[in-house]
Amino acid sequence: MSHRNAPLSPEGRRRLIERCRARPIAHVAAEMGISRACASKWVNRYRRFGELGLVDRPSTPHRSPRSTPVQVIAQIESWRREKKWSASRITHELAARGVRLNRRTVTRHLTQLGLGRRRFLDPTGECNRSPGKITACWPGHMIHLDVKKVGRIPDGGGWRVHGRDSNQNRAAARAKDAGARAGYVYLHSIVDGFSRLAYTEPLGDEKGTTAAGFLARAKVWFAAHGITHIHRVITDNGSCYRSRDFARIVGARTRHQHTRPYTPRHNDKVERYNRIMAEEVLYAQPYDREEDRTAAIDTWNIHYNYHRPHSAANGQPPASRLTTGVTNVQPSYN
Repeated sequence: MSHRNAPLSPEGRRRLIERCRARPIAHVAAEMGISRACASKWVNRYRRFGELGLVDRPSTPHRSPRSTPVQVIAQIESWRREKKWSASRITHELAARGVRLNRRTVTRHLTQLGLGRRRFLDPTGECNRSPGKITACWPGHMIHLDVKKVGRIPDGGGWRVHGRDSNQNRAAARAKDAGARAGYVYLHSIVDGFSRLAYTEPLGDEKGTTAAGFLARAKVWFAAHGITHIHRVITDNGSCYRSRDFARIVGARTRHQHTRPYTPRHNDKVERYNRIMAEEVLYAQPYDREEDRTAAIDTWNIHYNYHRPHSAANGQPPASRLTTGVTNVQPSYN
């Protein structure tokens, strides 16, 4: 297929042939804005193959000595349809039979066969794999971490207080156009997968050292609630969670598990906690400054852990699912 800026379409090639019947090829080529070699190519193809010579030819080579044999491709398709094996399993089984193929090559053949996804194996197009539920069995079994970035509230309030067309909002926009940075607050949160006990700190960035310091303080906070050992830490693939400082705080006795890229549902407990926090405290009311919202987050975190009913705890607060009771909770707060 010709690209959109090609000077010769199939119809243009026919016009080239007609003009070259009575005129020199070099003159016609200069008139049509192409090289003489290009014009000669299409004239010779027409003389040799007729109208079929004016059609674009495929770029597929005539011979591919190292291509995958047809029998192997048929075996790959058979295993995929009948046994629903993955590309890695098919590669292993082929190697056991003496056929050496790269896993990427097997994946490419499955995609060309229309079997790249598990749901493509079902004629109705439905997913034939039942999703498994990630369930923590005891406090500290699975700990979920995430960072939520929110805009910093300027002193005197932002546009939620004064409106989009306010003088203060326009002044902030002019300062931003002049090069001033708006600034963000990074809410580092950690949630226990069993009890849903949560801990949040507003910090200035999401670097590896910052995330490591947050995890160290969170471990102390969890230890005060009876969770003295964390068996598994689940995070996304952010750079702060792949740093050496964070790995050192995680420790050798704790397994660090990364979620699949672009799959936030694998870290759903802390993602759901971020949504609840956004609905109930971050955007529940306008704030005049960032310090007021920080104080509101601290107060709401106490309410969430010790007083707010949670569906995962059968309508009880998350602290009710801990094996060790917490006795240093304020009975009431403003």
